[in-house]
Amino acid sequence: MWIHPEEVLLAGALWVSERANPFFILQRRRGHGRGGGLSGDGSIQDPVADFSWKLLYWSSSRKEITEHWDWLESNLLQTISIFDNDEDITTFVKGKICGIIAEENRGKQGEEQEEDCGKFREAELKMRRLFGMPEEEKLVNYYSCSYWKGRVPRQGWLYLSVNHLCFYSFLLGKEVTLVVQWTEVTQLEKNATLVFPESIRVSTRSTEHFFSMFLNINDTFKLMEQLANIAMRQLLDNEAFAADRSLPKPCKTLKNVSALKRDLDARAKNERYRTMFRLTQDERLDGHTDCTLWTPFAKMHVVGQLFISNNYICFNSREEDLCQLIIPLREVSIVEKADSSSVLPCPVSISTKNKMNFLFANLKDRDFLVQRISDFLQRTPDSSYGDTSPLSLIGHSVPSESVHRGRHFHPDLPTASQGLLQLYHQDAPEDLGPKAMKEKMKEEAWNIHFSEFGRGVCMYRTSRTRELILNGIPERLRGELWLLFSGAQNEMATHSGYYGDLVEQAMGLCSLATEEIERDLHRSMPEHRAFQNEMGIAALRRVLTAYAHRNPSIGYCQAMNIVTSVLLLYCTEEEAFWLLVALCERMLPDYYNTRVVGALVDQGVFEELTRAFLPLLYEHMQELGVISTISLSWFLTLFLSVMPFDSAVLLVDCFFYEGIKVIFQVALAVLHDNMDALLSCNDEGEAMTILGRYLDNVVNKQTVTPPIPHLHALLTSGDEPPPEIDVFDLIKSSYERFGSLRSDVIEQMRFKQRLKVIQSLEDTAKRSVVRAMMTESAFSIEELEELYCLFKSKHMTSCYWGSSSSAAERHDPSLPYLEQYRIDPAQFIQLFTALAPWTCGGHTPTLSARLFRLLDQNQDGLVNFKEFITGLSGMYHGDMTEKLKLLYKLHLPPDVQFFFFLSTTNSSHLLPLTSELLTYVLSDDKVKDYRYYLRMWAKEKEPKRETIKDLPKMNQEQFIELCKTLYNMFSEEPLEQELYHSIATVASLLLRIGEVGKKFNNGSKKPETTAIQAPSPTQTLPTNPQQEEASGEGGSGESQVCRALADAQLESPAPQTSDEETKDDTSVSSYSVVSSGSLQCEDIADDTVLIGGGEQRRGSVLDVDWSITFEQVLASLLTEPPLVDYFEKKRDIQSKMAACRAQRAVERQMSTASDHELTQHSI
Repeated sequence: MWIHPEEVLLAGALWVSERANPFFILQRRRGHGRGGGLSGDGSIQDPVADFSWKLLYWSSSRKEITEHWDWLESNLLQTISIFDNDEDITTFVKGKICGIIAEENRGKQGEEQEEDCGKFREAELKMRRLFGMPEEEKLVNYYSCSYWKGRVPRQGWLYLSVNHLCFYSFLLGKEVTLVVQWTEVTQLEKNATLVFPESIRVSTRSTEHFFSMFLNINDTFKLMEQLANIAMRQLLDNEAFAADRSLPKPCKTLKNVSALKRDLDARAKNERYRTMFRLTQDERLDGHTDCTLWTPFAKMHVVGQLFISNNYICFNSREEDLCQLIIPLREVSIVEKADSSSVLPCPVSISTKNKMNFLFANLKDRDFLVQRISDFLQRTPDSSYGDTSPLSLIGHSVPSESVHRGRHFHPDLPTASQGLLQLYHQDAPEDLGPKAMKEKMKEEAWNIHFSEFGRGVCMYRTSRTRELILNGIPERLRGELWLLFSGAQNEMATHSGYYGDLVEQAMGLCSLATEEIERDLHRSMPEHRAFQNEMGIAALRRVLTAYAHRNPSIGYCQAMNIVTSVLLLYCTEEEAFWLLVALCERMLPDYYNTRVVGALVDQGVFEELTRAFLPLLYEHMQELGVISTISLSWFLTLFLSVMPFDSAVLLVDCFFYEGIKVIFQVALAVLHDNMDALLSCNDEGEAMTILGRYLDNVVNKQTVTPPIPHLHALLTSGDEPPPEIDVFDLIKSSYERFGSLRSDVIEQMRFKQRLKVIQSLEDTAKRSVVRAMMTESAFSIEELEELYCLFKSKHMTSCYWGSSSSAAERHDPSLPYLEQYRIDPAQFIQLFTALAPWTCGGHTPTLSARLFRLLDQNQDGLVNFKEFITGLSGMYHGDMTEKLKLLYKLHLPPDVQFFFFLSTTNSSHLLPLTSELLTYVLSDDKVKDYRYYLRMWAKEKEPKRETIKDLPKMNQEQFIELCKTLYNMFSEEPLEQELYHSIATVASLLLRIGEVGKKFNNGSKKPETTAIQAPSPTQTLPTNPQQEEASGEGGSGESQVCRALADAQLESPAPQTSDEETKDDTSVSSYSVVSSGSLQCEDIADDTVLIGGGEQRRGSVLDVDWSITFEQVLASLLTEPPLVDYFEKKRDIQSKMAACRAQRAVERQMSTASDHELTQHSI
């Protein structure tokens, strides 16, 4: 192979020269080649001096090295012979050889990349084949590792897909296969023990799995964490993972890295970037590089990293809290490359519209960086760059008169234009007391800070900034600085008029959220005079309603009113709205959803921190169960509901700058200060009293506002009031004792707790469903739990493998747990086939579709768990009458079924009935006592008990379909022949009963059989006058049943078409009822046609007057003992569920065609 020219010693005794010319020499090592009979190692060398050579090529193949020697002689000798000196020859040869090597490497890289992609595709196909995955299941990455089964490690491959963790091993004839859904993972941790070396433990509700011997365990564990987080988000939101299609192509070759892996890596980096600088969720990191930043306040260069995204340039120092900088691109006016020097290499200067200049240096690729910034600047909405090219922006000022987007103001909307606190203090006389003077000193300190470090979004944020915040933000600056440090100011600046639009859209809308808001408005800081009149209440209503309209998934949650009322005291309505957005969507994620998941997660984190920092107190508090009780209110309201307002607002100051870690610090400090008293507590109430009294007496002695009475219960035991605690001392002690807390550590602990909390909430939901269904079904608790898991699994499968309707549409968190998860017809058919006791062979999908239609009372094409269990319980635990009644209703036309269900469930009539009743009561002059009408209404509201007399009559076509269903149900029974004989006897009897009933119903009318329109609303039969006289009155019904049952056994299933009418006639069996001889078929007319599943045949003749009742069906079946025994036999669902558990954890997805067929079944 060609190698980079390197110097070697002059050839010695070990080498023999084979060829030579004035510029190159070909040598062979002694003992190889001709003498040794082996392929000799040869080399081509270039003499560059008398005693120095450069090795150019090395090979063990004589043929290969000879070819390249010939190439050198024919291509280089003539060229280098024209050079005058050896130095030029050496330079030329070196350059030529390096070019050849670079070209070869480029080709090899392309081949390797193609080979790696092929390997990855091969691994993905292998995963699908081994574990039965559909194409929709995407592999993210795969790793070689060991899976510990007992104390024996099994070496194999770990496959991490979007929704599953899979492991496969085949060694020494033993196969190990493991599939775990990420939604089932309850714990994921990396540990090292004597038994298991450095390993990853994956825990589910029932088992633990250990994996070890990874090449890079940290990368593997990070990827597992990401995938588990995505699964938890699926459980919360029921939204499938959506791959990012807009990822930029990698700038360098990445071996064995899938697009999904790159996507997840980019998401993780984006999340860290957004969290670090408090940016919006749509901000995407473009890249980062090491650099230095000149800090004029410290007169020094600070080492750190520069981050570039689509809307911001950010800097963070390597040393924590030394310097942080955020520059929105909308504020940038000039980007230019400054002159390089030995002191300041590769500098870039950035100027903003407010005359601030930032100097970055030591940039590795300055030209590319400036080009990227210029590209983003051109796409920045608030810039007036026009058609100017990006390159022309470098070093040129952007006009300050930027063309801003048209602001949409709403002058008619009564929105507060300043903080409520200012409104109530503007007429107060000037206070010249010591507290007021201290407040002015704070303001002056901030003004000095602004002049030195800048003001606004581009301010340098340093340790000095934190010191000023810990000393308390002046009331005049509080709103401005909250907006700045939370990132809300950036969002508000880029969404002009958005709040006004929301207020206008939300006006007059009524929903569950607006009702809850109205209920809580007057409970929001009622002790403050700003909320004792309509101005404050109206402002609070508008902000909360606007946010509920913006984010319906959260809507409104208790505690939002308390936090928002405090925001309104210091900010305008629009500012308060954007601060609320920052709180709910970024700073306190998932805190204010329907299940307060975020607060529960942080409650778990707080317990872990208590165990780490205060172990003795943790054990005692766990015994009392206090931590979980106290911490929820502390976190949800940021201490605003448990601490005097003037003190709690200082914690809010720190929170907007530091984030959630300051709330954890203060909570730990509160427990630490009360440790001795808490350790002596004997019950939960006593501990709550101690903590409540302590927090009631945390005071702010520096406040200049009039004291606001704290309405938290004044907890005293009759002794002297407890001493006051200065809030500044509390904050200071929290930083001294627990300041070592890091945000990244808290995020890691949050992930661990999030798995526990969400799985715990899922278990709670399951228990609630089981308790509710215990009274409505005869299944045991264990059976209901297993059925709920199977039902939910079907729902979750559709989240990531697709369905006829999106999972988000089928999951409504506002509904009761019984009705939250719903499945569509295709999924219902799969569950019915696996669990139902009535197996009908090829007729099973038809029967399942009939049952789905019966259970889907609201006709939305979905069935919830309650409806599913109702149908299943009737099949397993109903008596013979109930089971037959269910079968009977399954074969009624859809419109009759729906009408019948509405008549027996009047929940849909409650509201119309109430309105009609009230209207009648108010309009009737001769009104009886109102209690009389209420009793009437209550009586109407009571559910009617269904009786067999309520069931409508069944016509001939429906009866034939019922016979076909019964016939197919018996195909796998031990007493198959006896059952067939019995059903044939019953069918003959019922046909004759129908004929007799027809004569009574017709009275004096002349009986006649005509070709009529079938009752099914989806089918019409053509009338053929020639057929009217073709069949007699008596034998046609019996003949039709005879032919129908023969059809069920003899005909193969009709080919599936797209017409709904052809779906029912798919039944197949192995026994002919005709062959039993119980029906006489010799009188079947040539033109007799059976109606099966709505399929039309030639010569079809139906008797329009023929009908039977359910009582007649029941009475006829009771005459046959085999049928009575069949329907009274108790069925055990355990065997069915065991079969489901024995199947693979991952189900094969049906083909698109099959899916289409299943969803199109119509009866």
